Amino acid sequence: MSYSKEISGKLNGLLEKNYDAEKGYKKAAEKVKDDRLRKFFTQRAKERYDFGHELKAEIKNFGEQPDKGTSLKGDAHRSWMNLKASLTSDKDEAVLEEAVRGEKAAVDEYEDVLKSKDIPASTGNILMKQKNAIVASLNEVKTLEKQV
Repeated sequence: MSYSKEISGKLNGLLEKNYDAEKGYKKAAEKVKDDRLRKFFTQRAKERYDFGHELKAEIKNFGEQPDKGTSLKGDAHRSWMNLKASLTSDKDEAVLEEAVRGEKAAVDEYEDVLKSKDIPASTGNILMKQKNAIVASLNEVKTLEKQV
């Protein structure tokens, strides 16, 4: 496999996760009652949309094509979030719990890619910036979970 295809494959994996997160956050914004949470989830969806565009540009810089669409795992996670929210009396808390779980997984995925020795420094800087934003989001969602 060529260097460009290998790097692009890793970036496409993160791109797919960001598509999943964007869709999940949009769904979460629809499910919650609290206006603060709705605003938070809407902002996170926009952030992940922006991350996706940054990743697409990087993939194209490697001469490859970005993947389109979400993953089956992400679709299943959103279905689980819908089911859990419909079965619990405190939908906001259930949605926040799933957001924490999703953000932890995202941080792990970014760290795995960042460990790769073949990631160029410029790409690594973009990924580190995105990972740091996800960590900040994770901390914020944990705080919101305690408040709700």
